[in-house]
Amino acid sequence: MTGEQAIIEVLKREGTDWLACFPYQGLIEEAARAGVRPIICRQERVGVNMADAYSRVTNGRRIGVFTMQSGPGAENAYAGVAQAYADSIPILVLPGGPGASGTQVHPTFEASRSYADVTKWSASINTPGRLSSMMRYAYTQLRHGRPGPVLLEIPGDVARQEAPGGLDYTPPRAHRSEADPADIRDLAAALLTASRPVICAGQGVLMAEASAELTELAELADAPMMATMAGKSAFSEEHPLSLGAGGRSHTLMVAHFLREADFVLGVGTSFTRSPFTASMPKDTPLAQITNCADDINKDQPVEHAAVGDAKLVLRQLIEEVKRRHVDGQSREVGRFEDELAKVRSEFMAEWGPRLTSDETPINPYRVFHELAQVIDVGKAIVTHDAGYPRDQLVPFWKPTAPRGYIGWGKSTQLGYGLGLAMGAKLAAPDRHAINVMGDAAFGMTGLDIETAVRSSIPILTIVLNNGVMTGYEKHMPEATEKWASNELGGDYADVARALGAHATRVTTPEGLAAAFRAALRANAEGRPAVVEVMTKAEGAVPLYM
Repeated sequence: MTGEQAIIEVLKREGTDWLACFPYQGLIEEAARAGVRPIICRQERVGVNMADAYSRVTNGRRIGVFTMQSGPGAENAYAGVAQAYADSIPILVLPGGPGASGTQVHPTFEASRSYADVTKWSASINTPGRLSSMMRYAYTQLRHGRPGPVLLEIPGDVARQEAPGGLDYTPPRAHRSEADPADIRDLAAALLTASRPVICAGQGVLMAEASAELTELAELADAPMMATMAGKSAFSEEHPLSLGAGGRSHTLMVAHFLREADFVLGVGTSFTRSPFTASMPKDTPLAQITNCADDINKDQPVEHAAVGDAKLVLRQLIEEVKRRHVDGQSREVGRFEDELAKVRSEFMAEWGPRLTSDETPINPYRVFHELAQVIDVGKAIVTHDAGYPRDQLVPFWKPTAPRGYIGWGKSTQLGYGLGLAMGAKLAAPDRHAINVMGDAAFGMTGLDIETAVRSSIPILTIVLNNGVMTGYEKHMPEATEKWASNELGGDYADVARALGAHATRVTTPEGLAAAFRAALRANAEGRPAVVEVMTKAEGAVPLYM
C-alpha cells in the first residue's frame, strides 16, 4: 500500500465518499479507484468552501476534505482555508508537497509551514511510517476543542512510497465533557436572579447539536434568545422568545433587549469583538458556555463561565434550573411576550414596506420575501454572500430548523456562498440549498456554477444585480464621480446559461415567484439554477445599538 493509497483508505474508514479537488493530485486517481468521488472545481477556494459547508451541515460528524497540488494549488487555496479558520470550521486539507528528501528553500512553497497561521494544526507527513499516527492525530484535532482546519502536507516521494507494515488506523472517537458542577450552580443562580436575561446562541450550539436544549433552557428561564451570525438557525426564529440574529446588521428586537439586559448568557459563542458581531452591552454581566477556555475573557470580561460541550452543559444547567424551580425559584413565564410583540411590530412597521415593495428596479428585501413564500423554509439551507446580501438577509430570513441558514463573517471573502451551497447540498441532498450573492461576488466565483452543472449538484443561486458595489461610493467618492469606479456590469443569467445551468433574469417584482418556482423545478430534475434579479441599490438595517 502506497502512502496515497493509505490516505484514501483512512478517508474511507472515516466515512468520506467524496472529496473536493483541483487541479492535480495523486490522491484524485487513488480516490477514484477506491470508489471515493472526486469533484473537480474551477478554483481551489471554491473547493475548500464546499468542504467547509459539508462539515457545517453535518455538524462535524463527517469532515469535508479538500486536496490540491503542491506549489500553485496550495498557494491558491490559502484564502478558503483562512475563511474556515476564521469561522472555526473543521476541514481536512491535503496538499501535495515538495519531496521530503529535498531542501525546502526559496522559492519552494511549503504548505505545512505557510498555513500554520490559518490552521488548528499543520504538519508534513515526512515518512510513510508516520502516516497512520499523523492521520489519527489530524482527526483527533478535528473532533475536539475549538473546531478549525487541519492540514497534512503529502510530499511527492512519501506519497509514492510503500507504507511499512500496512495501515494501522481506527477512527478516533470524539470525547466530550460536562462542566464543573459549581460553575453550573453559579450560572443557574445568575440566570434566575436576573430580571432581564438574554441568551446569545453561537455556532457552538449547532456543532454540538444542542438546539433542543437551548430552547428548553430559554423556556424554563423565560429568557429571550438571540443568535450570532454564525449561530443563526440554532433556534427557530418563529419561536415566541426569538429576537432574531445580530451581526453587522440586526433586528430591532436584538438591539432593544440587549440594551435593557442585566445578564447575557453566551452559549457556544466566543464573544469576539468584530465589525460583524453584535456589541454586547457595556457593564452588563456576561456568562459563557464554551468548549474552548481560550474564549473566556478574550475580548470582553466574563463573570461566569462553564467549560464543556454545549449539549452536555446545557443539560446540566437545565437540570439545575429545574431543581431550583422545585425549591421555589421559578419565575413568571411569558413576562416579555407583550414587550417583544410591541418591538417586533415597530420593526416591521419600519421595514415591512420594503418586503412587499412594488418598485423597480426591484427592492432586494422583496426578493427574500417572495422566496420565503415559494419554498418550504424548514427544508431549505440558505446562505448569504459578503456585503449587502448578508446585511439584508440576516435580520429578515427566519430559519426554523438547525442549519436552515449558514451564517458567516469573521472573514468576509466575496464569492464564499457558492461553494457553501454546493457543499450543503452534498451533505443534505433532500434540502434546498440556496446562496444569495451580489454581482461583485459573482465575479469572484461565478464560473464554478459550471462545477455544479458538471457534478450534478442542483443548487439555486440568486444574483442581486444592481450594477454597483453598494456603499463603496462613500469610501471612494472622487473615484466614483470621475471614473464610476463603483460600477459593475454583466448579464449573469446569460453567463450561467452558457455554463449549462437553468437561468432566468427577473426585472419586475411580479416575475419573482414564477422564476423561483421554475428554478426549483430545475433543481428537482437535477439541474443547478440561477435567478438574476435586477435590484436597486438599497441600504441595510442600521445599527440600532
